[in-house]
Amino acid sequence: MRFSLAATVVLLLVLTSCASSSLKYEKTDELKKNKEFEDAVKIVKPNSEPETEASATPAPTPTPAPSKSSSKKSSGKKTTPTKKTTAVTSKKTADKAAASAPVAAAVRQPDIEDNEGFAPGSRRPWVDPFRVGEEVVHDVHYFKVSAGELRMKVEPFSKVNNRKSYTFAIEIKTSSLFNAFYSVEDRVETFVDYEDLVPRVFQLHVKESKQLREAKMLFDTEKNIAKFWEKKVTKEDGEEEKKQEWEIQEYAQNVYSAVFYMRNFKWETGKEYSFRVANDNENLVFSGKALRREVLDTKLGPMKAIVIQPNIVLKGKFKPIGENLIWLSDDDRKHILRIEAKIKIGTLISEVVSIKPGKP
Repeated sequence: MRFSLAATVVLLLVLTSCASSSLKYEKTDELKKNKEFEDAVKIVKPNSEPETEASATPAPTPTPAPSKSSSKKSSGKKTTPTKKTTAVTSKKTADKAAASAPVAAAVRQPDIEDNEGFAPGSRRPWVDPFRVGEEVVHDVHYFKVSAGELRMKVEPFSKVNNRKSYTFAIEIKTSSLFNAFYSVEDRVETFVDYEDLVPRVFQLHVKESKQLREAKMLFDTEKNIAKFWEKKVTKEDGEEEKKQEWEIQEYAQNVYSAVFYMRNFKWETGKEYSFRVANDNENLVFSGKALRREVLDTKLGPMKAIVIQPNIVLKGKFKPIGENLIWLSDDDRKHILRIEAKIKIGTLISEVVSIKPGKP
């Protein structure tokens, strides 16, 4: 797996390509059709205005641990204690003391993930970092030349197989300057379950100079199976299809939902954070370390940021993914402010130029 953000992938395509004309294909609609996927997944997007944060994303309330004894209402009658009633009273007192004793907090699953900031035993954080209508825009550049634009968006809630889901979208478009070399206009949307924060589906739409591609993935969380379908048309190879199916681990993210999921954690300096990722017939673990806190100069002015170094673990082995760094805003939103990816011939940089916070 190449665990890099979409901006890095796009820039690599742009900088290593020399095609200027757009790929023409008469059966574009056929690429989008996938009966097997459509039979398994029902996605309902809202037609009305986006829900407000107050109604859409309330903070979770932990459920108190059940009492170990049932309490009975008093009849209000006075009684004279006997040995028997004294024994009963003593037992009730002991039960009450046991019930009020500290109860070990439920363990949040999976156990490789950090618990801080989450309700005990819950998959949801105390503070939801996402707001409907949120949009973070990056300028992606190489040697200070703008190559394109990256947008990360939180769109209105959807229903996926009748379950409330976040709709996260990433869009990439090359600049007019780079369109002469390689044109890119890509979009991926991933639907993440509101309750357990596990992605059920993603849909990728690729429109580029040398290829048209439609990819879909389904995480069957009942059977712990990932299913992936892809249809592609390229100038060199024509039409191609691909299908994958493999067993996944519980609570795994896909490579696109991971970009958003990492924002749920606290990211304390010097601490490592991990979560599972399933991609391309493999099960991986994302590992990120918060290196430092600093003030980042941006086009929006100075912003407090957390600098993170990402890596992955594949089959128990640590796999460095190059000298890449990610800057998150040092607040409860954890917006992605900057990405640096070093390659052989320089450094690709994606940095924030605008932020729409979404509805409060």
